[in-house]
Amino acid sequence: MTHVVTESCIRCKYTDCVDVCPVDCFKEGPNFLVIDPEECIDCAVCIAECPVQAICAEDDLPAAMHSFADLNADLARSWPTISKRKGPLPDAEIWRERTDKITYLER
Repeated sequence: MTHVVTESCIRCKYTDCVDVCPVDCFKEGPNFLVIDPEECIDCAVCIAECPVQAICAEDDLPAAMHSFADLNADLARSWPTISKRKGPLPDAEIWRERTDKITYLER
């Protein structure tokens, strides 16, 4: 099983999760992070670190977020690895509570 970054991360991109990942499985896009399912070891330490609760186990994904498993896998193939924490996007606090952010995903 792997873990999946979901819609809550879009336009926030907090990187607290990156600091605790023992295998550097996070990949970074312009306004979103993903988890490479080929690298994730299912340790789950990233879940508690995410301030917007954007990470969950693939088996626990809400039905509305199932497409994010494939999205993480697809984007992980082309995005670079991020292994050090950075500040969130400048307007992250504005986007933190928003929903239906998929249309704002930059690839």
